[in-house]
Amino acid sequence: MSTTTVTTDARLHTTAAARPWLGVWSLCWRELIRFFRQRNRVIGALGQPLLFWLMFGFGFRSTFSMPGAGAEGVNFLEYFFPGILAMILLFTAIFTTISIIEDRREGFLQSILVSPLPRWAMVMGKVLGGSLIAVLQALLFLLLGLTLDLPFSPLQVVAVTAFMMLVAVGLTSLGFLVAWQLDSSQGYHAIMSTVLFPMWLLSGAFFPAADNWLGWVIRVNPLTYAVAGLRHLLYWQPAAASTSAAVKGLPAFAVCLLVTLVFTAVCYLLAWRSALRTTKGDLLS
Repeated sequence: MSTTTVTTDARLHTTAAARPWLGVWSLCWRELIRFFRQRNRVIGALGQPLLFWLMFGFGFRSTFSMPGAGAEGVNFLEYFFPGILAMILLFTAIFTTISIIEDRREGFLQSILVSPLPRWAMVMGKVLGGSLIAVLQALLFLLLGLTLDLPFSPLQVVAVTAFMMLVAVGLTSLGFLVAWQLDSSQGYHAIMSTVLFPMWLLSGAFFPAADNWLGWVIRVNPLTYAVAGLRHLLYWQPAAASTSAAVKGLPAFAVCLLVTLVFTAVCYLLAWRSALRTTKGDLLS
């Protein structure tokens, strides 16, 4: 067990009962340290989204057309940009919550479970740590938006960051919910790839909803409203918000925010209730 793990474990045991928020911060900080100490994760965090954006952006740029969808003539690199931001948030949720399975194998999770730290604080610490990692990655990728015709303002960046944090908390809570039930990283990857990758593909990241059965699948997908909300915020300029082709036909931002809030709250509550139940793996030392 590493020095960081031992130090964090001792801090949780001595202060969790009196100050649960310190336990939340300790777990959150542990996730951040773990991420930045693994250089391959830092490189891959930006390398894969950049590859996807350039490969699909330039590949579909000459053929991208959406008759009747209200976004005719939009450059696919620009249209795909909010979808890549959502991809970063989504896939970071997968890679950070797999640490739950690793912590269970190393015995760190068992030490948290027997400590005075409330389960809601444990869930929040893990979720906030993963969410902060996701938002930091997304903010670095957001700098590439300066190469597009997207006029950023300081207030706009703050709003995009806050909305991405909300989305990240919901997705990381969903990842926590799945990871808590499993004791195999291979099984976790299989489930998350089967569920989350189609969830991203059918979120309006690649193409808008059409008037067919696939369009209805996109409309009931909660991630669709996260991507739509990011589009609204990226085209937040008062003069362009009502005329930009990229936001025509999308749900109103108020609807996107409400759906995202409900999704995040439900996922966190389910993750918390799931953590109240002891699994078979938690009993193993």
